[in-house]
Amino acid sequence: MNFPEWTKPGIYGAVGGAIAISILGFTWGGWVTNGSAQAMAQDLAAEEVTLALVPVCLNTSAADPERAEQLAVLQDLTGSGRRNAMMETGWATRPGSDTPDRDLANACLARLDLDGS
Repeated sequence: MNFPEWTKPGIYGAVGGAIAISILGFTWGGWVTNGSAQAMAQDLAAEEVTLALVPVCLNTSAADPERAEQLAVLQDLTGSGRRNAMMETGWATRPGSDTPDRDLANACLARLDLDGS
């Protein structure tokens, strides 16, 4: 079977164009693979659950009889020491869990606004 002379360059152009479009789509076009999309969805879901539990953390802190002393300790600390102290208070423990959550502790500290900013 004989193909016309323009077939070979046409096929090369189509393959080259498909490769170029794929490269542009994944680098600048916002295309993602299935695995990346699932990882992004998992991260977003975890962030949203943490944000939804911040009121629980704040209510737990408000109900704590030693709240004033705990807040004084938290205000004296900074950075990871403050987060660790928040976790030790038990306020950042998710309902149904026995261990405090680091992300919830960070989010709760942000809402407590201990620095006044």
